[in-house]
Amino acid sequence: MISLIPSSAAFSVATLFVSSFLWTIPKSVLSATSNYGAVTRHYQFDIRLKNITRLCHTKNVVTVNGKFPGPRVIAREGDRLVVKVINHVPNNITIHWHGVRQLRSGWSDGPSYITQCPVQSGQSYMYNFSLVGQRGTLFWHAHHSWLRATLYGPLIILPRSNESYPFAKPYKEVPILFGEWWNVDPEAVIAQALHTGGGPNVSDAYTMNGLPGPLYNCSSDDTFNLKVKPGKTYLLRLINAAVNNELFFSIANHTMTVVEADAAYVKPFNSDIIVIGPGQTTNVVLKTKPEYINATFFMLARPFFNGKGTFDNSKLAGILKYENNDNDNPPSEPDLKNRTLLKPTLPAFNDASFVANFSRKFRSLNSAEYPANVPQRVDRSFFFTIGLGSIPCPRNQTCEGPNKRTKFAASMNNISFNLPSVAILQQHFSGQDNSVYTTDFPVVPLRPFNYTGTPPNNTMVKSGTKVVAIPYNTRVQVVLQDTSILGAESHPLHLHGFNMFVVGQGFGNFDPMTDPLNFNLVDPVERNTIGVPSAGWVAIRFLADNPGVWLMHCHIDLHLSWELRMAWIVNNGKLSHQKLPPPPSDLPKC
Repeated sequence: MISLIPSSAAFSVATLFVSSFLWTIPKSVLSATSNYGAVTRHYQFDIRLKNITRLCHTKNVVTVNGKFPGPRVIAREGDRLVVKVINHVPNNITIHWHGVRQLRSGWSDGPSYITQCPVQSGQSYMYNFSLVGQRGTLFWHAHHSWLRATLYGPLIILPRSNESYPFAKPYKEVPILFGEWWNVDPEAVIAQALHTGGGPNVSDAYTMNGLPGPLYNCSSDDTFNLKVKPGKTYLLRLINAAVNNELFFSIANHTMTVVEADAAYVKPFNSDIIVIGPGQTTNVVLKTKPEYINATFFMLARPFFNGKGTFDNSKLAGILKYENNDNDNPPSEPDLKNRTLLKPTLPAFNDASFVANFSRKFRSLNSAEYPANVPQRVDRSFFFTIGLGSIPCPRNQTCEGPNKRTKFAASMNNISFNLPSVAILQQHFSGQDNSVYTTDFPVVPLRPFNYTGTPPNNTMVKSGTKVVAIPYNTRVQVVLQDTSILGAESHPLHLHGFNMFVVGQGFGNFDPMTDPLNFNLVDPVERNTIGVPSAGWVAIRFLADNPGVWLMHCHIDLHLSWELRMAWIVNNGKLSHQKLPPPPSDLPKC
């Protein structure tokens, strides 16, 4: 078995075992070959149905290799991953490697009908890509309908074998994946919502590493337990794989140090409470108390939501317990049964100020080894409004949208993005007559208004498959502006194929004259998913150095289902290493 332990963390195998996670190549790896230090790691994902029981409800769920959550994928920076996905279920499947740059490997990015057609039942597809210039915590998940409710797992990119972390080596590393559980099939939930045009039924529970925990009925045995030793340092790899919710997270009587966000190192800062949006990852260092404590510490999570719809307002709990280092005087059985229960205090579910203040604390490490290469100038500047809206109810149907005569929709610059019936990347690469998409996505709102003030009476959006096409190496700036149409709401925006530098953010309407004066062009945080604040804005910059078709969308899957997305086409550059290679021979057909 090939060890993947960073050189700064020369642990024994025994010390690496934490809550069933072992930092070695997992069993789903078929083989690994080395070439000048870089390793090609082969995995196989068999998509199968399996009966899973939570909250005393058993249902058939779509899994990878029968696991929920799915298997961990572990590699080092510079490695190549080759993952064969074999579909044994009736559902169409794609897998997205969330946060991976996919430099010149856009055929492996995964969003259905953007870079590929889905893998149909009985078919397979080989995802083949390199991990270039990235190290840290990411994750993989299905990118078709709501299948990522159960199809997700950690993607851990360790530093190169001769490199270390830019912080003290941890004693152990623990992935913590947040998710959501429905007692019914999530595919039926979203299908019904799209048919009626109303909001969907909310989840029945949140989960921590697939377990709802003791605060839900019939769930005390399904609790994630983290056992720690006194005086040790743990690296917690937090992943929000929840379908529709941003989350607060805290551990009773413990402070965490944030050291990484979305697989990019940040200037460390301490916080008792972490805010993490769907699609975001955050690495935190947890230093345990110096001595054994006979207490049970709740690790609590609850949603952050400040919109107008319904949401799952329950709390999720895992348990942190101390192990006694004194083998000569272990705690007695009565002591273990009478542990003090300690709970953290979390903000109110709609505390937007706390979220904004937490978000402003993130700064890129910006060291000589890990510089913040934010574009200092821009070639193209865009202004995108983001928000909800409506579309007409079909004739002879009663809908459950805003006024019973419409369905809920969502848009960017009032364009609700329709998925085509073939993959845009295939159409773009072929250069054939294009009837699939148009390149006239508006670069600014066609009808400006007071975006965070009194909304316009007309809430209708336009539908289309419109993209923005830009030359290779364009320096891009985008201001993402939330709107109050049908209620202001926070939106975690995810950009495929690139990392974004978050150069500015604020509440209210963006002011193009004064707000850029306060942009951070020195050490802005680098992310792949950024929260656009409710009734506010965020400004991002990125260098379009990756040819292909790249989706940008809200990572709240309900909003994605309502078509809150757009796509960028980055054309080939002039040199061979600036061009997208041809598609693989096994690329699925529609």
